[in-house]
Amino acid sequence: MSQKMLYVELTPQEFRERLAVAPIAYLPLGALEWHGDHLPLGADGLQAQGFFCHLAEIVGGIVLPMLFVGPDLAQVKNGQELYGMDLSPVTRDEQKYEVQQLDGSAYWVPDETFKLILDGILKQLRRVGFRIVVGHGHFPSTKLFRDHAQEWKENFDLDCYTCLDGDLDEQGLGIQVDHAAMNETSLMMALHPDLVQMGRLPADLDQWPLGIGGKDPRLYASADLGWKAIKLQAERMAGVLGKALNSL
Repeated sequence: MSQKMLYVELTPQEFRERLAVAPIAYLPLGALEWHGDHLPLGADGLQAQGFFCHLAEIVGGIVLPMLFVGPDLAQVKNGQELYGMDLSPVTRDEQKYEVQQLDGSAYWVPDETFKLILDGILKQLRRVGFRIVVGHGHFPSTKLFRDHAQEWKENFDLDCYTCLDGDLDEQGLGIQVDHAAMNETSLMMALHPDLVQMGRLPADLDQWPLGIGGKDPRLYASADLGWKAIKLQAERMAGVLGKALNSL
């Protein structure tokens, strides 16, 4: 079987070989969204794609290109459209930051638009022979994917999964379970250390970094923690997907 796993790199023969072994498609649900001053704007898709590549090495399957649009909170304030982290959700110690347009965020589409995009993608994936699709990444996108899994089972005969896991997620050992804080920063340190710039965060620990939600990455993030989460979740998801393959 070809060791290549990115859909965009496979020849038809390599595609057939990988599909025959494991008809699993991995869909990174990315966004072009502010992830603090220390992480790249594409952090959601980069984390999901990186994790999926590790998972595909264990289970097999094919990793799709990352999406960069998705749903989120949306409001108009003083005539300005604001989305997601622009809206200053509660961070540490019930602190809020000034509601503002954060630089670089260019991803928002309404839920119904995103659902139509996913409908089209999943219909095409079933057409070429996939039986299982794992979607994960930007949390609002992941939640919508999870919420419509039963509908896609009925409409397309596809088994759809996310990587959400209550127990490990609550311990900070899930995949993308905060916003640019301990968990996501650790995952980026493990998967893309060259793209993490911790020196861009305030040196003063009493100054909370803009647009970060979760445990302070300056104190708690590390590549070791990122790899621990990846290993635990890859083993867990390998079990989930192994059972799904056996039931086809």
